[in-house]
Amino acid sequence: MKQTRLSVNINKVALIRNSRPGEFPDLIKIARDCESFGAEGITVHPRPDERHIRYSDIPKLKKVVKTELNIEGNPTENFMQLVLDNKPDQCTLVPDAPNVLTSDSGYDTLAQKSFLKEVVSILHESGIRVSIFIDPEVEQIYGAKETGADRVELYTGNFAKQYKTDPKKAVENHIRCGEAAVEAKIGLNAGHDLNLDNLAYYSSAVPRLLEVSIGHALISDSLYYGLQTTIQLYKYRLR
Repeated sequence: MKQTRLSVNINKVALIRNSRPGEFPDLIKIARDCESFGAEGITVHPRPDERHIRYSDIPKLKKVVKTELNIEGNPTENFMQLVLDNKPDQCTLVPDAPNVLTSDSGYDTLAQKSFLKEVVSILHESGIRVSIFIDPEVEQIYGAKETGADRVELYTGNFAKQYKTDPKKAVENHIRCGEAAVEAKIGLNAGHDLNLDNLAYYSSAVPRLLEVSIGHALISDSLYYGLQTTIQLYKYRLR
């Protein structure tokens, strides 16, 4: 079985950069360094207010990322144009409201199947792999499959909260989703609040987990351990 890939979300680096004029820290250099330190993908989540990743960052990242570029976001008209213009390896559809602080819930792939099917089709026409951010519910796996999506990304925020008190119960529905994804023949990603404490348990429990996207915890840990060491620590957890 292939090792789960680590995609580093660099939104928080952009947030620090945006706190002052100029380009420090250098987001593009950080992306290249993450790859040289072992990251197998770079994730960005541009939002309408551009409070971290700016739309103007995307073409620059597209030029330098050599592993996989994953662009997450709400498929508004502006977002879709950004994605189609830059053709990342993967686009992850996330139902963010404009004023949301962070992504804390997934798409209802059953109720919004027609809309998602249309979006997936448009992205596929440009050769872009599509993942849909969902809550860890088995029926959402099958709903995503019906939209034509290539993958789903399980929201792991609630898992992270419950892990501290009851790890086994926290991961139960994620295991069921992993099994359903295998049956439905759809790829499985995961992300949100995964960290050095809970990642090894999660990745070893959930079957056929292809990729995790981690930003906030990883960038925070790098303040103590340094970026290179931190990426290696996360990759070690995935082994």
